[in-house]
Amino acid sequence: MNIFDTLRDYLLEQVDKNNLNMDMISIVSKSLTAEEAIGNTKRKDFPIIVGKEIMLEADFKGVKGQAFTSTPSMFEGSLKDILSLDLYNNPHDRSLFIASLNAVMRYLDMTDRTIHCKNNEPEICAKNFPKFIKNKFDNPKVAIIGYQPAIIDNIKDFFETRVLDLNPEFVGTIQYNVKIEDGVKDYRDVISWADIVICTGSTLCNNSIIDFISLNKPVYYYGTTIAGASKILGLDRLCFCSK
Repeated sequence: MNIFDTLRDYLLEQVDKNNLNMDMISIVSKSLTAEEAIGNTKRKDFPIIVGKEIMLEADFKGVKGQAFTSTPSMFEGSLKDILSLDLYNNPHDRSLFIASLNAVMRYLDMTDRTIHCKNNEPEICAKNFPKFIKNKFDNPKVAIIGYQPAIIDNIKDFFETRVLDLNPEFVGTIQYNVKIEDGVKDYRDVISWADIVICTGSTLCNNSIIDFISLNKPVYYYGTTIAGASKILGLDRLCFCSK
């Protein structure tokens, strides 16, 4: 079954189990500014600050869920509308659904940490990654999926590190003494090399998550985007400072 069938079916099941009226409950979605999403950070090269990704925020009965995406959408409608979106062919619809899924599951107390950390918290979060990896794996080779500067900078000081990204402005450049490799062309080489994978939850929005979800090695997803889906799909998630 397609993972989006799984996510939609699960949400429908929870709607029925919790007697939520899909016609009456409104979902409001908007794109946040970089300052609203991540605050005033020490580093200024986070993708959301340089304009490569947008934080989409959905509100369900006053409870918020977020999703990082390069295809944001404004939306106001019912939960029924969200469940009827095209999750396979329309990336805008997919991002709306994911943010809304996070909000609804947070409302039902079925997931947590759906709001991104801010200000100095991304740095605090990133410092936890090498600690976690060292405790679990000693000295592995680490593949990082997605350009997240604080995580890259902290992990590469402790472990052999390679980074994959899809943004042509980053691919081929050296960032924090690590070459950013092509997420398509270099995928097989980097993944076969790595002992563990640290993967952005944003892969759920662009559907590249299918390249990582069934790997025969440990994969840890980071960020708020994957909050609800990680619970449903049984994925390991690292998100140390989100709310």
